[in-house]
Amino acid sequence: MDIYLQAAVLGVIEGLTEFLPVSSTGHLIVFGELLGFNGPPGKTFEVMIQLGAIVALIFLYFRKLFGTLFGLPTDPAARRFALSILVAFLPALVLGATLHGFIKSVLFSPVVVAVALIVGGIVILIAEETQKRVLYTQADNVPLKTSFLVGCGQALALVPGVSRSGATIIAGLLLGLERRAAAEFSFFLSIPTMTGAFVYDAVKNRHELSSGDAGVIAVGFFAAFIAAMLVVKPFLAIVTRIGFAPFAYYRIAFGTFILAVIYVFNAWPSNGAG
Repeated sequence: MDIYLQAAVLGVIEGLTEFLPVSSTGHLIVFGELLGFNGPPGKTFEVMIQLGAIVALIFLYFRKLFGTLFGLPTDPAARRFALSILVAFLPALVLGATLHGFIKSVLFSPVVVAVALIVGGIVILIAEETQKRVLYTQADNVPLKTSFLVGCGQALALVPGVSRSGATIIAGLLLGLERRAAAEFSFFLSIPTMTGAFVYDAVKNRHELSSGDAGVIAVGFFAAFIAAMLVVKPFLAIVTRIGFAPFAYYRIAFGTFILAVIYVFNAWPSNGAG
C-alpha cells in the first residue's frame, strides 16, 4: 500500500479514536504495524497527526474557546476556567518532558497497548458502577483541586493504550463530574496537551524530518481533522444517553484480540514487542 494512503488510513483512525476512551495512540501503534507503515522516525507521525484532531475540536468549540480567550481580562469565570485547564495540564507536561524518550523507545509496543486496553476497560466499567454522586455538571466550573487530580489521571495516559481521554474521563467520573462534563473537560484539556506534544516532537525531531516526511504527516493531519469533525458530537450524544460501557467492552475485546494474534496465533507482523 502506498505510504500516503497508509497515512490517510492512520489519520482517519486517529481522528475517530482521539476523543473516545479507547486510546488513539494504541490504535495507531497496532494498525501502523499491521499496515507495515514506515513513516517519519521515532513515532513522530503518531504524535504529530493528533494535532489534526485538536484543530477539529477548536473548530467545533470555537465560540466557547473564543469567548474564554477574549474574556480573560474582564471575566472571572473565563479566568477560572482557563486556570483549571492549565492546572490539569501540568502533570502531563512535567512527566511527558521527563519520560519522553523512555515512553517512545520502550512503551510503544502492541503488548503494552493490549494490556492497557484491557485494564482500562475494566476500570471504566468499575467507574461507571461506583459513581455515587454528581458534583459538577459543567466542564467550566470544576475546582482547581479537582482539575489537578484529573490532570494526574491524564498523566497515566503517557503509557500507550491507557487512553488520554479515557484516563481523564475516568478521573472526572470518580471525582464527581457528570458524564458529559467529564467528556467535555477531557476535550478542552486535550488542546494544550496535544499541542504541547506536537511542538515538542517537531522541535526534537526537526533535523531528522525530510520534505517527504512533511507530506506524509500533512496527509495524516488532514485525514484526522475530517474524521474528528465527524465523531465528537455523536460521541457526546452516546455518553449522555447510555454512558461509557460500550467503549469499555470494545477496549477489552480489542486488547484480547491483539494478545491472541501475538501469543495464540503467532501471526503478528513483527515480534509484537515493539
